[in-house]
Amino acid sequence: MSLLAVGCGSQGSSSVASSRTVTYWLWDSNQLPLYEECATGFEKRNPGVKVKIIQNGWEDYWNKLTASMIAGTEPDVFTNHITKFAQFVGLNALAPLDELPATEGIRDADYQDGLASSWMGQDGHRYGAPKDWDTVAMFYNKKMAKDAGVSAGTLNSLSWNPSDGGTFEKTLARLTVDTKGRRGDEPGFDKHHVKTYGLATNDAGEADGQTQWSAFTGSAGWKYTDKKAWGTHYNYDQKAFQSTIEWYYGLAEKGYLAPYENFSESNGPETQLGSGQAAIGLQGSWMTKTIYGMKGLDPGIALTPVGPSGHRATMMNGLADSLTKRGAKKAAAQKWVAYLASDACQTSVGKQGIVFPASKAGTATAIAAYRKEGIDVTAFTKPVADRTTFSFPITNYAADVAALMRPAMQDVYANGKPVGSLSTTNRQINLILSQGD
Repeated sequence: MSLLAVGCGSQGSSSVASSRTVTYWLWDSNQLPLYEECATGFEKRNPGVKVKIIQNGWEDYWNKLTASMIAGTEPDVFTNHITKFAQFVGLNALAPLDELPATEGIRDADYQDGLASSWMGQDGHRYGAPKDWDTVAMFYNKKMAKDAGVSAGTLNSLSWNPSDGGTFEKTLARLTVDTKGRRGDEPGFDKHHVKTYGLATNDAGEADGQTQWSAFTGSAGWKYTDKKAWGTHYNYDQKAFQSTIEWYYGLAEKGYLAPYENFSESNGPETQLGSGQAAIGLQGSWMTKTIYGMKGLDPGIALTPVGPSGHRATMMNGLADSLTKRGAKKAAAQKWVAYLASDACQTSVGKQGIVFPASKAGTATAIAAYRKEGIDVTAFTKPVADRTTFSFPITNYAADVAALMRPAMQDVYANGKPVGSLSTTNRQINLILSQGD
């Protein structure tokens, strides 16, 4: 009986401790120290509460998170991505923040335009508290640009079209150099033996092309789906999309864009830029510190080019912190989500100049931190001010869409398959979406 009593007492203590410990998962190792600092601030405001942070790399993160949802061992709070949003809503794993005391006060107007509203489910409930945001721009090698006679002003005023590529393609040709020192716009240029490509390669872009072709399809006036959010029909069969993709990957055939086989997990656009394999690399704002920290590279950042629509465009992605239904049972977990979305945490994160926090105060703090280090991030912030951004497509069956588009886009880029083949893929995708829940 005494052993049983000890056991019962032990379980009671564990239960109390568990209710006062919040488990929080994220995937970005660069941001881990930032949120450890937020956790310290939160714990000071909530004596007796502890935040346990677990960080896993991107692939492991989602595999483990999905498995934990099924097994019932999920964290209380986790960093969510808009492309995964519908999946977790479908699993009935998320708590509606607008129905909970600590988080019901989250308002769209407190954050950069469009960030908070993206996390509204089809049922009208909020399932994510805005965390941070990013856009895509062109990082470039200043020395290579200078040697080619290409100024920063030129790079920030480029335009493109699917017929002749416009000034953007002309500039890529100028920045491309073959192994004998001839530029892409000079007689005798050998596209089969290129030393430095005008544009770095990435993977084929799957379903969204965030850091590949999205800035071009967006500035062509094309939209992923029939609705801004929770679309029921994809548009990969439209002429605006297919003509853009045909032109974009046609740059590789001309020798201006690095071939698909040059890309690997260890040789992304930032690595190609840093090693001199490419003069320009499309990348997200989250890579700014990494690229500016590369030894021997003097980088600059330019706006994406203006397209046939008459304006430039860039994808704006916003991460959020979501509360699981298990976590919603803990008052401490609710408070942690609210604190993550507050100016107190977001200005603390912004001071490190690694990401742009979602709140307006957090964004301003991050811009100041970048400026202090001599980094001009206008190419990322101007599209937000100009309202020329667009979001990831938000639909059901996002994983299925990506699984179909991945090999289809690789075939176009790597194997020269006609872009018209994407119409077949589009029909397959829309058939899946038409099945409903």
